[in-house]
Amino acid sequence: MANTYSQIHVQVVFAVQNRESLIGSKWKNELYRYISGIIQNHKHKVIAINGMLDHVHILIGLRPSQSISELMQKVKGDSSKWINQKGFVLGKFSWQEGYSAFS
Repeated sequence: MANTYSQIHVQVVFAVQNRESLIGSKWKNELYRYISGIIQNHKHKVIAINGMLDHVHILIGLRPSQSISELMQKVKGDSSKWINQKGFVLGKFSWQEGYSAFS
């Protein structure tokens, strides 16, 4: 639509499976850049990204062309695959099911 304007800011939070403290300080910034790239490739804007050893927070400027659930499925699926391919953790890395989203 011509002349359509939206400003939707959403904070999402998601955790490592079983809330294990697996996000290492040596590779967390690389993870944040990778996740930011996924979001930007879907035409959304990463305003801020950070986290702790067991979870991630992201503030997103969300375009209305994609649902939050669809975007989160891509972010979590692609990033866990990437973490496993890089061998950052012993065993298999996965994110906990679900996420929180706040506008």
